Amino acid sequence: MEYMIKNKNEQLTNWVNEYSDKLYSWAFYKTSKKEVAEDLVQETFLSAFKSFDNFKFESQPQTWLFKILNNKIIDYYRLLARNIEQVTDDEFLSKKTTDALFNNSGQWVSAPINSQWEEQEHLLDNVDFTTVLTNCIKKLPQNWRIAIESKYQEEKKATDICKELDITSSNYWQMIHRAKLQLKICIEKNWIIK
Repeated sequence: MEYMIKNKNEQLTNWVNEYSDKLYSWAFYKTSKKEVAEDLVQETFLSAFKSFDNFKFESQPQTWLFKILNNKIIDYYRLLARNIEQVTDDEFLSKKTTDALFNNSGQWVSAPINSQWEEQEHLLDNVDFTTVLTNCIKKLPQNWRIAIESKYQEEKKATDICKELDITSSNYWQMIHRAKLQLKICIEKNWIIK
């Protein structure tokens, strides 16, 4: 048994030396975060150590390690998605939230743009941002989500979207406006720029 443990340790040490850079590159590509990529690679090797006896050498060690890493990456994004806070209709339409949008005479307040938005040129290239955006869109009320997806992702015309949802043009524009405000609130609550 002691020989087997020693052999297992030697084998895993060789794999760490041989595959760490490739695994890290892939994890960094998928997460865009150095610390997260490092943690995922470390977790991959820990899992490989724990389940080493189940590896039958029927595939290449690199293939097996990448399979473990990909599962770790999926788990990372699932956890991230679970932690996305949803702004409910009641919260969004509450007096507290809507009061912040208007001044005392009922006119729109020109809120300053959050500096985090100005600093990011290519937000849709940021994996974390797109994950948060996707999850925030999923949490919109159904008709709001359909309107947003139809307008911005499918690039449908407003008249076609109104027909599909069986709503008036003014209802459509109000829905789009509220959905965008709710998305902004959801994103700012759940997306942290590092």
